[in-house]
Amino acid sequence: MTLLKRLVLLTFILTIAFPYQAFAYKIVLDAGHGGSDPGALGLNGLKEKDVNLDITQKLRDELTKRGYEVVLTRTDDTYWSLAERVNFTDALQADLFVSVHANSHPNGTTRGSMVLYYDNDYPQEDYPASDKMKQLTPYSKDLAQHVLDSLVSAAGTKNLGLVPSAVYVARMGSIPSILVETAFLNQSSDAALLASDAVRAKMAVGIANGIAGYAPPLFTDTLGHWARESIMRMKNKGIIDGINNQYQPDRALKRAEFLTLMDRAFSFDKLAAACTPSGTVTSAVYSCQTADQTYKDLPASYWASPVFAKAQQLNLLQGYADGTIRPEQPITRGEVAYLFDRLIQLSTKSGGQSPAPKATFDDVPADLWSAKAIYALKQKGIINGITDTSFKPEQTMTRAEMAALLDRYFTK
Repeated sequence: MTLLKRLVLLTFILTIAFPYQAFAYKIVLDAGHGGSDPGALGLNGLKEKDVNLDITQKLRDELTKRGYEVVLTRTDDTYWSLAERVNFTDALQADLFVSVHANSHPNGTTRGSMVLYYDNDYPQEDYPASDKMKQLTPYSKDLAQHVLDSLVSAAGTKNLGLVPSAVYVARMGSIPSILVETAFLNQSSDAALLASDAVRAKMAVGIANGIAGYAPPLFTDTLGHWARESIMRMKNKGIIDGINNQYQPDRALKRAEFLTLMDRAFSFDKLAAACTPSGTVTSAVYSCQTADQTYKDLPASYWASPVFAKAQQLNLLQGYADGTIRPEQPITRGEVAYLFDRLIQLSTKSGGQSPAPKATFDDVPADLWSAKAIYALKQKGIINGITDTSFKPEQTMTRAEMAALLDRYFTK
């Protein structure tokens, strides 16, 4: 198994095990060049690939001390293609990418530090950027400015400014990305700085200070997404969470995730305190299930086990004939509509589902088990179809669709 595949598998496992954990920003540090590619050669015999790796390792140690999660592309003198560096970063679902380099100029007199980033105001036809990096221009530029200011302050180098650039690692990723040119290896005073272990340590601290002064955008994978505004409103309301700093808007929503969102939106504890024990009322909507039931695929150690117990008390879900509840199974649009409508009724004591309006979705006949709920929510302006005439009740609900539904419910 390749390193990239192992990292993807590890990320998947952590996502399953800890879907709502707190996180520290994850930063990928990239030591430029390496292996058969030495980079620039310095006046004092230094090779750029060695200088880059040393500063990057020092930067890793500095950021780790500050609580960041840091991953390096290369950790030794090996060759990585530019595409491998970007693909590695994307697989990690990181928050920031910082590539460390040393510079060179034919005139041999240019000195100072600069930071490169992709700027969509200066596109290069022959080197197109990814759609995500086009949207990330203001975030990458902000990161570049923070790092440049802190680097020159800490290391005492000349400030050569920001450089809009189409370098591969700055234009082809999916998160705020920059390339730091620390100093010039073929200019005498800069070369002396880069040869000094103490100065390289100062450079690492300077870059770390710049990163610490920068706040990455929340949920970078939703930038430009149709549901971003709804996602951010529900995040700010404390209803939804991401996975680390990703939201994964187009992934199918799992049953466990759905119940967690419903608990936050409707407060199962309050509903349970207000409901009447089963058998004392005529409406099944208000009945509470007092008998405990266990499911063989829902151990007590499962992260959402407590919310399933509360949902069971409210008689929201029933298990399957094989004794499972399938918490990791994606939930369908019909199931979401049915359960959401029931929770509205529980929270408002409306006494049962409203009569179904005239059917408007070709795939939701009036006798479909979820039809009343679907049309009740549609009438309230809470849920939409895939098209004007198609609801697709058996299609799984995405995390983006769920955020939009919640947003409409809270703002209706």
